[in-house]
Amino acid sequence: MISAAYGLLAVLSSLALVAVLSMQDMQYLVLPMAAGFMLLGPVFAVGLYETSRLLERGETPTLMKVAGAYRRNGVQIAGIGLALMLAMLAWIRIAFLLFALFFATEPPAFDQLVDRIFFSAQTIPFLLTGTIVGGVIATAVFAISVVSIPMLLDRETDSFTAMATSVAVLRENLRTMAGWAFLIVLFTAAGMVTGFLGLALALPLIGHASWHCYRDLVGAD
Repeated sequence: MISAAYGLLAVLSSLALVAVLSMQDMQYLVLPMAAGFMLLGPVFAVGLYETSRLLERGETPTLMKVAGAYRRNGVQIAGIGLALMLAMLAWIRIAFLLFALFFATEPPAFDQLVDRIFFSAQTIPFLLTGTIVGGVIATAVFAISVVSIPMLLDRETDSFTAMATSVAVLRENLRTMAGWAFLIVLFTAAGMVTGFLGLALALPLIGHASWHCYRDLVGAD
């Protein structure tokens, strides 16, 4: 039920975001905002990490226990959350600039968004630039967050140690982490192309798997 609640919240918030952007005639920002969602995903998934942690300890997770997970090491978790939020804001600002540069006269309408961006020869420089810049930001975020927030839930440590450990995990398991990053993007994209309904399954799946990624790759010492 906790996983289902998280999945439903992801679907409803995504649909609400699209509705707000449509009312503001800013539908062209749907794709950048969708990419930005993945940057903030580790913070949103704290309750799922806590659910997996409690199950691993043989305890029964409840909504009250999961809701209180943010209080455990809350200041340190908030520190990483702030870093991810700044990355998200930087990406959205860059997306604004890219759209202004390549679509200065007329941003693509929502019903033409996919065709004009992905299937138009004129937008190849736009796609290349956006992919490179977005990839750099996403790689940096993935490096500092892949195991850091689960680690802060599990141990009494600080955000800098957790982020350094996360970078070390990435460096020491580069091929495996590259595959995991690809799967996160794949599952999230699959959830979004189904009208966001697939996020009801994708988000809990990624959240619980991320906890076990942490437990498998960070030793007890």
